Amino acid sequence: MANINKIIIVGDRVLIKPTKENEKSTGGLYLPPNVIEKEKVQSGYIMKTGPGYPLGTQSDEEESWKEKSPIKYIPLQAKEGDLAYYLKKDAIEIEFEKDKLIIIPQSSILLLYRDDELMNF
Repeated sequence: MANINKIIIVGDRVLIKPTKENEKSTGGLYLPPNVIEKEKVQSGYIMKTGPGYPLGTQSDEEESWKEKSPIKYIPLQAKEGDLAYYLKKDAIEIEFEKDKLIIIPQSSILLLYRDDELMNF
């Protein structure tokens, strides 16, 4: 994905490349796609994150003579390369350069696993 740097994620959103769903049951039976899609929790690698939660800004009416300061953000816990387990019901699926990607708010992430050796997307 050469053009991934052209994507800008806003606010508390996270861009995820989903991992391959397990197409077999534990007993070795192949599962149809509609069964896999009904899973409530899915996983994927975080590709990009937004800047975080914006802090309140000063009002235009108050102290209009002051120079406006840039918006400050509370950073997200999620980092690029983390393996995230997230709620599928909050996911928005997009296609970018023929790859399936997911956008979710950070609040939909249930668990993060951070390991430098895991980054294999």
